[in-house]
Amino acid sequence: MKTIVEIKSELRAIHSDPEYREYLKIIDSLVDCDENSPEEQLLELVSLLVEDYESRHFAIEPPDPVDAIKLKIQEFGLKRKDLVAYFGSPSRVSEVLNGKRPLTLEMMRKIHKGLGISAETLLAG
Repeated sequence: MKTIVEIKSELRAIHSDPEYREYLKIIDSLVDCDENSPEEQLLELVSLLVEDYESRHFAIEPPDPVDAIKLKIQEFGLKRKDLVAYFGSPSRVSEVLNGKRPLTLEMMRKIHKGLGISAETLLAG
């Protein structure tokens, strides 16, 4: 295994899957290092490079807003009638959840505040 100094001197942005896997191995070998050690500094640097690569190559798209709402309905054990406060009427609840009507900005604000769904997710639709 290379020394910390050798590894640090060779660090660079990750551009390929084999490089990515190699950096993951480095992280795996350093994960149990002591706090405030040179190994921990190396772990932090390599982790940042891996995070950058993952954000560019494995980005997760926000879920569909209606799917996110349906997930919250299940998560909180809500009924459609519980959503009237966010949508304005039972028919609007049905229309939005069935994809026949888009979310309005006002609906998004209420849903964000009341159900905790991120604005980014609600605006993605």
